[in-house]
Amino acid sequence: MSCLTVYHESAPSLPNKVLTHVEDIAATLAEHNVRFERWEAAAPIQPGASQEAVIEAYRAQIDRLMTECGYVTVDVISLAADHPDKAALRAKFLEEHRHGEDEVRFFVAGRGLFTLHLGEYVYAVLCEKNDLISVPAGTPHWFDMGEHPHFVAIRLFNNAEGWVANFTGEPIAQHFPRLDD
Repeated sequence: MSCLTVYHESAPSLPNKVLTHVEDIAATLAEHNVRFERWEAAAPIQPGASQEAVIEAYRAQIDRLMTECGYVTVDVISLAADHPDKAALRAKFLEEHRHGEDEVRFFVAGRGLFTLHLGEYVYAVLCEKNDLISVPAGTPHWFDMGEHPHFVAIRLFNNAEGWVANFTGEPIAQHFPRLDD
């Protein structure tokens, strides 16, 4: 189940708010220009489907978002618990960072935890199958795929070459809950 947990940055063990209704999650995040939506596939997707088949199943939503927001590139990333570099890949984005462009992810399968540091508050967004999140460029955040990752996600980019993590150097991410497997 998708979930938004909101903390004050000084109290990482005491949530201020926990939301599980998609409409409530979307409305709360929209206050910070973060997009959260649910998408349904136009056709069934088989395990192990090609990148092209996955994209085609969501073509209408992808085209709408690309036109609306000016995204120019789309791809699919897939990571399973048996990946030999899973620990290094997980560690790569566990620290607070920003990107020069929006970070847009749609979860076709599996889950991941996006945690956003917005002002004095921390918003932990558990994204699961059918969830789309768009984190605006410049937003401090971190991402946890868990110790045993399992997800397939569609990614949209303004500029694929510009998608680089700029780490803030702040240790805040170390104090907040991670994705439980």
